[in-house]
Amino acid sequence: MKIDILSLFPEMFTAVLHESILKRAQEKGQVVFEVTNFRDFTTNKHNKVDDYPYGGGAGMVLTPQPLFDAVKAIKSKNETTPKVILMTPQGRPFTQAIAEELAQEEHIVLVCGHYEGFDERIVEYLADDEISIGDYVLTGGELAAMVVTDAVVRLLDDVIVSDSHENDSFSMGTLEHPHYTRPADYEGMKVPDVLLSGHHKNIEQWRREQALIRTAKRRPDLLVSMSLTDNERALVAEIISEK
Repeated sequence: MKIDILSLFPEMFTAVLHESILKRAQEKGQVVFEVTNFRDFTTNKHNKVDDYPYGGGAGMVLTPQPLFDAVKAIKSKNETTPKVILMTPQGRPFTQAIAEELAQEEHIVLVCGHYEGFDERIVEYLADDEISIGDYVLTGGELAAMVVTDAVVRLLDDVIVSDSHENDSFSMGTLEHPHYTRPADYEGMKVPDVLLSGHHKNIEQWRREQALIRTAKRRPDLLVSMSLTDNERALVAEIISEK
């Protein structure tokens, strides 16, 4: 997979892309990163990438020319046609399902917004998608691009053990069940007996129930469209009524 990132602050990505899982994925040849400062593509003498909005108003807006030319340059040197994604609070909310969707792409370009946002022609004629990581506003799209990159790359084949992400929160529609490790008894705080039993069917049932309980308490909205058994529906209803 190839991930291009267009940013006015490429140095922000140096540490992130060369540590932990992202570093390992590059070493395995599963992903190639390229971070480009799109200011380098400006054609005006002051290297400006923004300008005042037509019609007035506060703030500045990213102009079309540098970004159109930057994406054109990326496309010209790659055999694949990349999916161009704007990082913006106006985009569709980022989810695990979208991460899984993007992990199937051969090549994506993440464009980090700044100022008051993008000239609408960038949105209409250059971008294939817009993604938001939450209902809040950041200084720029760099942190959002890092979040998307991390979430997508860890899903690529052989980057991590598949079992590690197949049961992640949201992958199964619920939040993830509680986890415990050694010691079995820490200062009187004990691991549930079922996890020590070695009875795999009972353990899986316990984990499913705990995932449903946790989701009902913290994110009941996730359960609205889920297919539940009668017993699971009764369990969820009980938790919600108690809450």
